[in-house]
Amino acid sequence: MKAFFGIPMSHPIPAIARAAWRIRPVDGDPFGRTIPNMFRTILLAFLGTTLLQAEDRWVDARSNESGTFKARPTRTLDGFPNVAAVAPEGLTRYGGLAAEQQEATGRFRIAKIGDRWWMIDPEGGRFVFQGVCSLRSNSDPAVELAAALDLLRSASFNGVGGFSDHETLRAAEHPLPYTVTLNLMSGFGGKLGLTHAEAGHTGYEDDCIPVFEPGFEAHCLEVCRERLSPLKDDPWLVGVFSDNELPVPEDLLDRMRKRPGASGAAAEAFLQGRGEITDEMRQEFIEQVFDAYFRITTTAIRQALPDHLCLGSRFHGRALRMKGAWKAAGRWCDAVSVNYYGYWSPQSEHLENWHRWSGKPCLVTEFYVKAVDSGLPNTTGAGWLVKTQADRGAFYQNFTLALLESKTCVGWHWFKYQDNDPSDPKAEASNRDSNKGIVNLRGEPYGPLLEAMRALNTRVHPLIEHFDAAVPE
Repeated sequence: MKAFFGIPMSHPIPAIARAAWRIRPVDGDPFGRTIPNMFRTILLAFLGTTLLQAEDRWVDARSNESGTFKARPTRTLDGFPNVAAVAPEGLTRYGGLAAEQQEATGRFRIAKIGDRWWMIDPEGGRFVFQGVCSLRSNSDPAVELAAALDLLRSASFNGVGGFSDHETLRAAEHPLPYTVTLNLMSGFGGKLGLTHAEAGHTGYEDDCIPVFEPGFEAHCLEVCRERLSPLKDDPWLVGVFSDNELPVPEDLLDRMRKRPGASGAAAEAFLQGRGEITDEMRQEFIEQVFDAYFRITTTAIRQALPDHLCLGSRFHGRALRMKGAWKAAGRWCDAVSVNYYGYWSPQSEHLENWHRWSGKPCLVTEFYVKAVDSGLPNTTGAGWLVKTQADRGAFYQNFTLALLESKTCVGWHWFKYQDNDPSDPKAEASNRDSNKGIVNLRGEPYGPLLEAMRALNTRVHPLIEHFDAAVPE
């Protein structure tokens, strides 16, 4: 379009209009919704709705059970009408792009091509890991998981995330790429009596992981040898998560200093001759602690699996802003994993920081949204709450579009395959009654959600081409 309302596109008004329309609320900013709405109201009144063809739709959402629903701008595929889907024959058998294949090594690997990070599948296809977590069965594993894999393939998911039954998955007649979660630190901490259950993950005394305690290295080597050695020649194994959601308190140095044994001794040794503790020293100590953790766990994993990806411990919560932890992870991991909650859209500042700190791409290993129309109470879990399954689908597209645009994210895993079971007395605290799944408790798919997922998943590579070809305005 060269002009609208007779105004040339080179004029400042069209540029201002486009920029203002695309302003998105910053989560946690009390003015985050007011300012964008004000701009939109003014622009619509002045320019007319037909000229601002919005890439956003508005979805009512709230971040917790007691909150109020607020309309949030949500980017969907409606803003990309000319981006076509890739047909199944355009993909390798592992789900990577068949065109312009890279070197085939028979294993998954990480590569940077130009200024964009990729996974590369065993056949050399450029692979964006579109997975679903917690694929397990309760009755006949082989039959249920075969049907589940067919459902994932029908929605163009190309892999399975953490907490899944990988032993049954790898034996499937038609497998999908999968991952393994080891829980190396939580297993060791449990042996020492230093852990307890918390909502969504393992808790540690004083939020201090016992990485310096004698025996951790031997424990990791033993677990990896036992659990990973049988997988050494499996090309369908993408990689390994060493743990899930380890605590990263900002005052880890202060906390560990008070711990008995080797943990306290390590903190005192770090402080020797340094004087009063500063925030800079606290970040430096976090880096030292997690450098030891990732060095020990990655070394053990690579002894058992020298050719598969080390995906680290999945960061979450406060760890999103802990530069020292990301720097340490970047030295030892192939990609840095993160469970990403609390934000309606991935924040460009986060993605840029993570890449700058670690020098590696990220893999988003958990995100989800729940819906009222599922009929579940939806009182547990960290995900957003919306009104309908169609809204869940819009959220999925909005979230993943931002990840594709970033060039530093190599994939994502939706949490999770099936809804929580409110009648399960053994369910942990964050997974008791919520609509997290792509199927309900009877195994019935949520159609509107899956259709939106399929539409996005089949367009991943054309969307990347669109974003990479775009000239910044």
